[in-house]
Amino acid sequence: MPRYEYRCRSCTTTFELSRPMSASAAPATCPEGHEDTIKLLSTVSVAGTTSTPPATAGGGGGCCGGGCCCG
Repeated sequence: MPRYEYRCRSCTTTFELSRPMSASAAPATCPEGHEDTIKLLSTVSVAGTTSTPPATAGGGGGCCGGGCCCG
């Protein structure tokens, strides 16, 4: 279940709630009981490993990785 971050405008507490995506825009009450809260924009962090090494061939830009496309 996604976690959403909120900030209370009354006491400036930042807190997180786990809730379904369908309820992401629903009002949230801060842990201190205040109802004047805003949902913060969160950043996404993706970490992982891969068994394929990154490509090192090519040399620039263009549609074919920097090679001559004009025959």
